[in-house]
Parts: sequence; structure tokens; C-alpha cells
Amino acid sequence: MNATPQVLAVLDGLLAAAAPGERGALWRLAEEGRELDANIVHLPPDAGVGEHQEDVLDVLLVVLAGGGSLHAGRDTLDLAPTTVTWLPRTSRRALEAGPDGLTYLTVHRRRPGLTITPAVRTPAYEGGEAPCMLDLVCPECGRLSADRAPKFCSACGEPFPER
Repeated sequence: MNATPQVLAVLDGLLAAAAPGERGALWRLAEEGRELDANIVHLPPDAGVGEHQEDVLDVLLVVLAGGGSLHAGRDTLDLAPTTVTWLPRTSRRALEAGPDGLTYLTVHRRRPGLTITPAVRTPAYEGGEAPCMLDLVCPECGRLSADRAPKFCSACGEPFPER
């Protein structure tokens, strides 16, 4: 692991290079040995991230450009550049971009990646097999959604394929 501080991105250039209608992660923290995950996500005008819940991690959301709303139950929080919002674990929330779109940084503790382990053979029982959960794995970042019918990944914001 390289323990030397380094510049990973310059926001002005990153934001300027984003296509206006582009949606999803513009940048991800990907350095080996890190203990954090961070993403810069862009939503085009009037787009959103459907209601979801992160059960394991607190998330810090920092608005970099544009604006919008964060819907949390009956509360609606305005999001504008330089707004810093704490999204505590187990909170349900949805994001909605305003007319100028919404670009934000999320930071949270790194979640271990999903791994495939060999199945342990046990005697058959009448209950059958466990259900396949591959349709709940984000095709972009590989994280498992807690939502049973996810529309967008709660970690990276990418849309799930239509079922």
C-alpha cells in the first residue's frame, strides 16, 4: 500500500468534463488498501434515486454542483452546493435533482466486496434451495441491494436493469 498522500481528482475538471445528460458515477475511490469508499455521482436535471435504505453504513453526502432535494420520510431537505448531509444507517431516503441537475460526493466506510464461496453440502430438507439473489447485485459496483426490487444502487446510484 502506498501511504503517501496523493491528488486523486481535480473537481473543476471532473465536473466540466461531465456530459449534461450523463447519469451515474463520475469518479470512484479505487486505491488499494483503502478503508473508505467515495463516489462522485451526477444526476441530470429532474432525475432521481428512488427510495432506499442503507442498513450497515452511515453515509456523508456533499453537494458539489446543482441542487435538488433529499426526501426522508415526511421530511424534505434542500440540497445546494456546499451542503453537507449525514445519512445515518437505517434511514430511508430518496434523492431528486433540480432543474440544473445534482452532482454530489458520498463518503462511507469501505464495505468488503462480495465473494463467492463454495456451497457446503448438507442433507436435503423439504424447504428447498435458497433463492438466487443475483438480480439484487448492482451490475456497476457489485454491491448487494437490501431492496427487494431495486431501481437504483444505494451505493453508486447506477440504475438496475429492468426486470
